[in-house]
Amino acid sequence: MTTPPLPPTSPETDVDRIATAVLSCPSVAALHGGRFGEVAAYLPGRRVVGIRHEARHVAVHVVGRYPASVEDIGTQVRNAVTAVLPGSAGLVVDVTVEDYLDPFPPVAAPPPHKE
Repeated sequence: MTTPPLPPTSPETDVDRIATAVLSCPSVAALHGGRFGEVAAYLPGRRVVGIRHEARHVAVHVVGRYPASVEDIGTQVRNAVTAVLPGSAGLVVDVTVEDYLDPFPPVAAPPPHKE
């Protein structure tokens, strides 16, 4: 038995569209599940961390890329989300920057001093 295709807009396709759009933002490194992993959309057989989607409200939690400001990240994410959801007028998009990706590679410890 094959699964019927999803309608053009449904909670499942909306979450996938949101995730793809948010991850395409240059100032976003990843989606973030929140401090305890509580931020997620629960779909049949899977969960998408970092997104909560209700009728007129979307919450998106992300890891930002340095040196983008929180304001820049929020603007990019809001624009991306509203662009992919049809009829997004009046939609509230809350963006939480949970962390920043460290842009600097780790520095190796110097070798121990030999006498």
